[in-house]
Amino acid sequence: MLVLVLVAGGIYSAVFFVQRSETLVSERCTAVVGDRKAELAPDQAVYASLITAVAVQRGLPPRAASIALATAMQESKLRNIGHGDQAGPDSRGLFQQRPSQGWGTEAQVMDPYYAVNAFYDALVKVPGYETLEITDAAQRVQRSAFPTAYAEHEDMGRSFASGLSGQTPEAVQCTLRTAGDAGDTDAVLAELGRAYGALPATDEGQTLVVEATGTAAWSVAQWAVANAKDLDVVRVDIAGRSWDRDERTGWQESDAAEGQVRITVSQASSGA
Repeated sequence: MLVLVLVAGGIYSAVFFVQRSETLVSERCTAVVGDRKAELAPDQAVYASLITAVAVQRGLPPRAASIALATAMQESKLRNIGHGDQAGPDSRGLFQQRPSQGWGTEAQVMDPYYAVNAFYDALVKVPGYETLEITDAAQRVQRSAFPTAYAEHEDMGRSFASGLSGQTPEAVQCTLRTAGDAGDTDAVLAELGRAYGALPATDEGQTLVVEATGTAAWSVAQWAVANAKDLDVVRVDIAGRSWDRDERTGWQESDAAEGQVRITVSQASSGA
């Protein structure tokens, strides 16, 4: 009986330790490019990945994404907020776009996909935006009462835009707790389609295989890492490298094949 009690106690202690360790994990996403390092919360990283993916879909340069990211961070802290401020009481969404200023209806500007495209529609009309200072380009679109504030977020914008556009492989990684629910590859594919447009992909059950090469592949791979928390992604494989959610060691060497991105979702609830 004493042995059984000790064994049961040991199992309980082990389970408690694992659960306790999970609660101590500080969830965050980072982008490291050269000597620059930026950090976002996982929910912010989701919107950063959308903003950058739409730029990729539209064939815009990473500079466009850098400008958009710096703008959204200043305007909303990269969150889809449903309120404005004293200067713009009807401002809404990622970019605090105002229906009264012709940005669309309230429902439209609260739709992140609409809002991002609306921002880029305005940005590409700014002559020479690619060579303007980020804060100048942002101000010409936003017409903010605080025109220099965008400069505070330039390093973050550049770092995440470079990684999420695929220009810098392995730049973006996230430290996350263990997935608590089973993932859904259909949900992953649907979100990929909204962000990038139609992509050639094969569903292998627990893994979605996206056919892509070069910067496009690395953009999709790092998008998947940035969305791992919401979509219960546990592993991403690409061109000899892999990111494993549970290992929490960043990008590591693997036997992943060239020409595809493999996005694996959690198989079942862990109860975490």
